[in-house]
Amino acid sequence: MSGVVPTAPEQPASEMEKQIKSQDPRPDAPPGYNSHFVPGPPGPAVFPSAGCQGGLPMGYYSPQQPSTFPLYQPSGGIQTIQYQPGKYPLPNQCAPITWMPAPTPRPDCPPGLEYLAQLDNIHVLQHFEPLEMITGFETNNRYDVKNNSDQMVYIVNEDMEDFTRNAYRTLRPFVLRVTDCMGREIMTIQRPFRCTCCCFCCPSARQELEVQCPPGVTIGYVAEHWNLCRAVYSIQNEKKESVMRVLGPCSTYGCGSDSVFEIQSLDGVFNIGNIIRKWNGLLSAMADADHFDIHFPLDLDVKMKAMIFGACFLIDFMYFERSPEQNSGSQRDTANQQ
Repeated sequence: MSGVVPTAPEQPASEMEKQIKSQDPRPDAPPGYNSHFVPGPPGPAVFPSAGCQGGLPMGYYSPQQPSTFPLYQPSGGIQTIQYQPGKYPLPNQCAPITWMPAPTPRPDCPPGLEYLAQLDNIHVLQHFEPLEMITGFETNNRYDVKNNSDQMVYIVNEDMEDFTRNAYRTLRPFVLRVTDCMGREIMTIQRPFRCTCCCFCCPSARQELEVQCPPGVTIGYVAEHWNLCRAVYSIQNEKKESVMRVLGPCSTYGCGSDSVFEIQSLDGVFNIGNIIRKWNGLLSAMADADHFDIHFPLDLDVKMKAMIFGACFLIDFMYFERSPEQNSGSQRDTANQQ
């Protein structure tokens, strides 16, 4: 009898299954789950990877990998849907966006402008910044550029230091960096600082904007011209030769209506396109969350499309960018008196 190893009394199969289920370490194991398979010994819990059968859907955060950005690549030739950091979602929330399919590179087109070559209308939407309304601290502007199918074309981010941004407010110089779906900077838009203390008709006080594509290679300028009644700009090539002109409305402070900036030939005979600042109701009146529609001919030179695109931001900063309430009250009073 000394060679016999004592064993525990046999238990019914139902009680053994209950013990196995109670030892299941998975936090999401459904209680009382009945399986037609014969249960085996408990093993370590292994979470399936995202996208696998029984795992988390593709395009969502995995609880075990909170720092990764999800990527959803659907089948059937549909464009990539990926997460845009810093946009609208809060932590642990999913906000996929749809990007415009990448076009085929063209030898006669600067890299990154192939998107514009396929479009005759784009939408520029500024991000709403609650921090500006709450604290009065001027933050870097951010914009989404979309096509008519609501697909993302570009992302535009202002790159300016805090001191300059808050000291000069709407008159500040700025650098806007335009990136595509791959995160590559395909265009740089710059506005130098211009002193407004001089006479308003002095050339040194007129605003100017430079567009580079690719960054470091200038393709043109947008120059302001003095006019007593309305906003007037000229769109110039890299040699500063005027190619088109932009005529704004007589009043850009209208409440409840869109503001249309017409793009015309130099002699004013032909209408080439327009830049429309859409009225978004209370959001347009109280916050910097502008929405612009840009129209141009489909067969227009892609560099001129980029110049019209750049002119939209100069118009935004000059006429629709608002300073915080505590610093802009006196400016609005002056404008109303005029």
